[in-house]
Amino acid sequence: MKDGLSEVEFLQYIHKNAEMGIVGINNIINKVENEAFENLLKREKQEFEEICKEAEVILKKYGESNEEIGIIPKISTAVSSNVELIKDDSISHMAKMMIEGTNKGIIAVTEKINAYNNNDAEIIMLANKLKNNLEENVNNLKKYL
Repeated sequence: MKDGLSEVEFLQYIHKNAEMGIVGINNIINKVENEAFENLLKREKQEFEEICKEAEVILKKYGESNEEIGIIPKISTAVSSNVELIKDDSISHMAKMMIEGTNKGIIAVTEKINAYNNNDAEIIMLANKLKNNLEENVNNLKKYL
């Protein structure tokens, strides 16, 4: 391993980032009453699930398995989402919440990509797929603001 992230660390990060996307969507999707917005969230969730599965396959090649997100971050995210939705449960507010969370994910995954100095092209491709999906999700959510 060169300086920076190991393959396993990077894959664990990719998996957790995608899993947090699923958690975030699950926290609001049952409160969505707009069919088009709900369908967008379902599509985004499916993309995150695919990235999780791809990360798991590559992790197995390294003799590892994914580390699930702990219960504390999941509960914290759910509480935060519920408090925000009590204040304002409009579609525009939901879209804003999702965009804010997604932008944090874009920044974090970009930092990880830049810190990854190894040569596993499959991992780099998966990280870029996650980043591109996150960027596309933000663009799709903007029309709901």
